Formats: sequence, C-alpha cells, structure tokens
Amino acid sequence: MRNFVWKAAVSGLLLLFAAEAMAESPKNKASIVWVNEQPTNLTALPPGTSHRTFVSKRVGKEVGYCVYLPPHYKQNAAIRFPVIYNLHGNGGNEFTSIDSIALLHSQIVSGKTPPMIMVLPNGGHSTFYKNSADGQFPMESIFMEELIPHIDSEFRTIAGREGRCIEGFSMGGRGSARLAMKYPEMFCSLFCQAGNVPRLLEAFDGLSEAERATSLLGPDREAWAADDVYVVTSKNLQRIKANVRIQIACGTKDDGHLKTVRDFHQHLLELGVDHTYIELEDLGHKRAEMMARLGDIWFDYHVESLRRVGAWDRNLTGRIAP
Repeated sequence: MRNFVWKAAVSGLLLLFAAEAMAESPKNKASIVWVNEQPTNLTALPPGTSHRTFVSKRVGKEVGYCVYLPPHYKQNAAIRFPVIYNLHGNGGNEFTSIDSIALLHSQIVSGKTPPMIMVLPNGGHSTFYKNSADGQFPMESIFMEELIPHIDSEFRTIAGREGRCIEGFSMGGRGSARLAMKYPEMFCSLFCQAGNVPRLLEAFDGLSEAERATSLLGPDREAWAADDVYVVTSKNLQRIKANVRIQIACGTKDDGHLKTVRDFHQHLLELGVDHTYIELEDLGHKRAEMMARLGDIWFDYHVESLRRVGAWDRNLTGRIAP
C-alpha cells in the first residue's frame, strides 16, 4: 500500500474529537437561500461559467448552481467531458468556489489540465450536505438524486463513475468525503480539503434526548450511524477500494479540523485503504492559501483518477487525450 504523507506529524493521531462532532447539535441550525444573487464584489464570472437553476421536486423550489464548460465544449459537439463537483464550506453558496473554476480554466487553457466541467452546488448553511430529519433540508437527496442527473441530462458529461470527481473545503470536504464513502460507485476520485471527519455516534451518545430530538439528524441513532463516515467506510470497504481514489489535505495549524482529519487518515490506514495524505506546514483553515500552495498539482489527483478508469477512452462519441 502506498501512502504519501507530506510533512505529516504522525504522533498523536488518536485524539479527542467530540467538539468537532458537535456540529450536528441543535446549536448549528441548517438554513439556505435556494437561489443566490451574484456577489457584488464578483464583477464577472470566469470564462465559460454561468449561474443556473434547476427545479428540485424534493422541496418544490428552484435551486441555484454554477457550471463551468471548457472552451472545447463548443468546439466539438461530439465530445463528452468528465465533471468535478466542488462542494462549498459552511456559510457559503453556489458562488463561493468560483476561484476553483478560475484555476481550472487557466490550467485547461495552458494545456496543463485536460478539459473538464466543474459544477458548484448550493449546499446552504450548516447542512453538511445531509438530509435533515425534519425534511426541510434534504441536501443529500437533492445533490445525489436531482442535481447530478440534471447535470448529466443538460450537458455532455461522461455520465458515470468513470467521469465523476467530488471535492470540497471544510463543510464541503466533510460532505464530499461522506458522500464518496457512502456512494463509492458514483465517483472515481475524492479530494477532501480540510474537511472535518467526526465520529457521529460518539456525538450522539454525548447528547441528551432533548438535544437529539432537535438536532440536524434527529433522535434516531440509526440515522446518525448511516452518516458516520467511520461506520460507512468500514461497511463499504471493498466497494471503496474498488472504486474511489482518495486524497486528503489539511494544514498543521488548522486546529478545528486537523484532529478529525488525522483520525480519518489513521482509520483508512488501519483498513488498508490506499490514499494520499497531505499536511501543509503552518497552514490554518484557509482555502485560498491551500489552493495557492498546491496550485500546480491542485487537479492532478483527479486527472490521474480519471486516466486510470479510462474516462477519456470510454468517451465513445469523441476523445480528447489527457
């Protein structure tokens, strides 16, 4: 098994993580503006990027997202493209990760990165891309059952695991890790960027019945177990090993996230899951700085994952070599 650790502090991996897991508690109320206005400080979207909506039957509302189409998309109508789904952090919306699109576009134009589509979903505040127990915020179902099929029907995607990557920062990293482990046949590549990976069942056990009843996941322990990444990873172990390549990155000064990230890294080691693990020295919880430090290789892991599953080779209506 190959496990790459960059400047990793390997001692103290099994640390307490109860505080990080408490994000499911009643103190963190989920909310969302289903379609957001373009921020006033964002004067223009990157080339090839548009803000769109789709109708969610789950909530009976239009939901916003941003989508980037590479220059090659209009040049050859026979070509299909892989997709990166980028999930934003807590408090963000579908415009938050526009700088990820800008970086992808620049690397595609320069020839460094093969042409790909990128989608920025709207995950709202404190939803963690889960289905809330009260039914108001079925974010997992909206993403998995509505947005992904919508993207595959609206755009020339490679509509399968071999053409689909998932990533995100903070809440988005946490959400992308959970979704990739829960649905390993849906994605070939995961990049968890400083996303907390808490042990939810320990959080559940630490709450009173009243607190559980008003929490995001509700009073049912089985619902918490179904979203506990450690439980899900162990349950789906062979399917994960067969389908998903995993990359994890976090800063050594990211005090609110590093402990659970290290814990998940150790969990993967113990399960024999091959993955890439990166710790960035003296980096706090700063997405822009993480992107700047890893910019030259930011998309390389996804590209290699797509190459390994033959994303471009399986594009039966056309091919752009990676």
